[in-house]
Amino acid sequence: MGSHYPAPAFDNPVRLIMTSSRISIFPLPGAVLYPGLQLPLHIFEPRYQAMISDALARDRRIGMVQPQQGTENAPLFNMGCLGRISDVEASEDGRYNIILEGESRFRIIRELDVTTPFRQIEAELIEEPLGQHLAAVERASFEREARAFAEAQGYAVDWESVTRLDDFSLINGVCQIVPFDPASKQALLEASDISARCELLVQLLQFFGLRDDSDDADDMTLQ
Repeated sequence: MGSHYPAPAFDNPVRLIMTSSRISIFPLPGAVLYPGLQLPLHIFEPRYQAMISDALARDRRIGMVQPQQGTENAPLFNMGCLGRISDVEASEDGRYNIILEGESRFRIIRELDVTTPFRQIEAELIEEPLGQHLAAVERASFEREARAFAEAQGYAVDWESVTRLDDFSLINGVCQIVPFDPASKQALLEASDISARCELLVQLLQFFGLRDDSDDADDMTLQ
């Protein structure tokens, strides 16, 4: 999953006003998106090909949200993230490779009764706190647990690059790609701010880092 640094802040930033929006959704277990981050997706099912075609003809926006179960038309978790299709590659057989760029988390108000093959919701866009930063002790605690987790799982990490990331990009970026189960990833997405998300992430890194290879692999979902 790719990520990028957020754009420099303006002197007088404008806060996102909470509004109700109609959103076409891509319900995918284990896949979460955060504002300011990117999510590459391969679209091959006809109903989601139709959704992408519709989005490209309108405002290029779709919502990512996790279903609570892996069954058809399963109930949805209450929160997801609206994304804008920033890059698209279409194949002759109707498939798409897209890059979805996160814009705003949303809270679902209700699912709409629609005739489209893809699901749609009415949702409230969430106003994100501005200027979010971690305390030095929070950042240090996260980096310590992240190193321990990576070592235990055998992941190779460019720690020099990690130290150069700002708090927002670092915590949200890790939350988007960590190999946790869908419920844990949802809890991270629903955390109220970057400090609360970091605290929960540290706890989950400690928990999953202690698991051994005998644990049920179905409990882990790797993006």
